[in-house]
Amino acid sequence: MSGTKFGQDGTTQWEDVAELVRQRVEPPAMYKVILHNDDYTPMDFVIDVLTRFFNMQYEKASEIMLQVHYQGQAVCGIFTAGIAETKVHQVTDYAREHEHPLLCTMERE
Repeated sequence: MSGTKFGQDGTTQWEDVAELVRQRVEPPAMYKVILHNDDYTPMDFVIDVLTRFFNMQYEKASEIMLQVHYQGQAVCGIFTAGIAETKVHQVTDYAREHEHPLLCTMERE
């Protein structure tokens, strides 16, 4: 024999460990990245942000931009905490570099 130990239910010790790991590992918390409307940031700039940082096609970016404009905010994507935080910083830095007050936030889903 190879030294593999079997439990009373016929599973190996490694199968038991694998099952314990599956039970203990939870999916990471997810966060929505949200753009907020303001009266100063041009619509074309919002589309640029959405295509540049969220890899959206122009048509989808236009839809999201209109949602931001008419509803006051829109979700740009849902990410793990680290990625969401990076996107918020990238968008905020880019907006400030171009002298726009565009607000980008994140909130737990």
